[in-house]
Amino acid sequence: MKRFFKNFLPYMRRFRIHFVIAIFGSLLVAGATAATAHLIEVVLKDIFINKDKVQLVVLPFVIVAVFLTKGLGAFIQSYYISYIGQNITKTLRNELLEKMLSFEMAFFNKKRSGELISRLLNDIAQVQSAISNYCAEFIREAFTIIALVGVVIYKSPELAFYGLVIIPLALYPLSLLARSMKKVSKRTQEKNSDITSRLTEIFNNIEVLKASASEKLEVQRFSEENERLFKLNLKAVRISELSPYTMESMGSIALALVIFLGGSQVIEGKLEMPQFFSFVTALFMLYTPLKRLSNMHNKFQIAIAAGERIFELKNRAIIVQDGHNNLTHIQDITFRDVYLHYEGKENALQNINLHLNKGDSLALVGNSGGGKSSLVGLILRFYDASCGQVLINHCNIREFTQKSLRRKVAIVTQRVSIFNESIAYNVAYGTLGFGEEIDNERVIEALKAAKAWEFVSQFQEGINTILDENGATLSGGQRQRIAIARVLYQNPDVLILDEATSALDNKTEANFKETLREIMKDKITLIITHRFSTVELADRIAFIKNGIIKGIANNKEELLHICPEFNEIIQ
Repeated sequence: MKRFFKNFLPYMRRFRIHFVIAIFGSLLVAGATAATAHLIEVVLKDIFINKDKVQLVVLPFVIVAVFLTKGLGAFIQSYYISYIGQNITKTLRNELLEKMLSFEMAFFNKKRSGELISRLLNDIAQVQSAISNYCAEFIREAFTIIALVGVVIYKSPELAFYGLVIIPLALYPLSLLARSMKKVSKRTQEKNSDITSRLTEIFNNIEVLKASASEKLEVQRFSEENERLFKLNLKAVRISELSPYTMESMGSIALALVIFLGGSQVIEGKLEMPQFFSFVTALFMLYTPLKRLSNMHNKFQIAIAAGERIFELKNRAIIVQDGHNNLTHIQDITFRDVYLHYEGKENALQNINLHLNKGDSLALVGNSGGGKSSLVGLILRFYDASCGQVLINHCNIREFTQKSLRRKVAIVTQRVSIFNESIAYNVAYGTLGFGEEIDNERVIEALKAAKAWEFVSQFQEGINTILDENGATLSGGQRQRIAIARVLYQNPDVLILDEATSALDNKTEANFKETLREIMKDKITLIITHRFSTVELADRIAFIKNGIIKGIANNKEELLHICPEFNEIIQ
């Protein structure tokens, strides 16, 4: 718990005034609760025993005032603590996403998207509950306990000893339950991540799922995960409910002892009956916040486990560190003795030596997993070279800011990303992150160059048409043409086409190739493809196998001559 508050204290400090107001509200609740217990003695003694008519008129108003004060305090405290909790979780969610997006691609390749979503949503929601609910209740109940303990001791110090002795005795069993709760909570959070990942996988692959008639299979797999989560949640409930049971059991023994001893003192005349009733009322009222605190302590373990998972990412080192220089243009790119290793791929690239000038175009061919995408990933700084250097304009690529670098590099991949926004937004997306406004004329020009205007112009809203998530209502070819329009709009110095025309029909591809030849004249172009019709666009061809460039030539015949292994690709 200490580490939890240490992690979140910097966030809480921003709301000092709000905390003070919330504590004031808690003091009102605690004071009103203690006053309620004390009023029991006053009512019994002054009205029912002394028959005081003045008090009969005054005390009902006092009772109403006390309860109104308690209600007002509870409102103030709950509102301001919730305000603090909502603000902290909003800030934390933004910061965590920003930190995640600064990680290298290897991180995202390794982590399931559902797990990352779970940390952003489920884990932070648990932290919000801790700050907004548990902290609020803890402050209120703690002050209430202090106030009621004061009343109990004031009424009878001797009976107070027997009534309060359960507090230290209960600490040990409660601490054991808290440790168990933390372990179960961490497993529950992980299982929640598994559930989210499973659902993400199902909905992302819905076409394959339905085409394979795998609905029952996926429901069965999901049900198994859900059953495991169900069992973990039940275990957490069992542990959680043992806390109030422990307090109830020990409290009943203490209360029985108090009634026996206190009743004896009343019978012997050593203690007045109103005073004893007031004491017992305060003691009864005291056990309620004690039980809540013990239960809260267990539930807080869920937030602690969630907080650990959140700060595991918050405190993770950024592997690809940003440079300090702005890149204004790219004249040439050089790979000098480059090696790349990352988790799960020990030899992604080996001894890469390559030089490209402005206007050069190179086709990268090879079997899947050969290292083509890893090579272009180094240009975009999705990864950093494990050994050797990638140079831009004869300077180490690490010297430049990633933002200025990526403004000058654009990529079209086989996997097209379409956002649930307008066509104009999707086309201009490559420049929006740099603070540029959408230029509708440039959007239309880019769509025409990508041979996409013919279908976009048929939409009633034109470029303002809102596309469905992942462009579900568009064909594969239409989605790819919008992706091509995106890079044309961006007008980069380096153009990377990773199977960019795989979804285009032959006619559209032929038309687009003519446009592409014009665009490529003043750019560095890298083409990853298995289609030799697209390879023809490049000045040179490089054959990559097992992370090694086996040969570079001006055409496939020459490449076949110097690298016989290239025959594998041709056939």
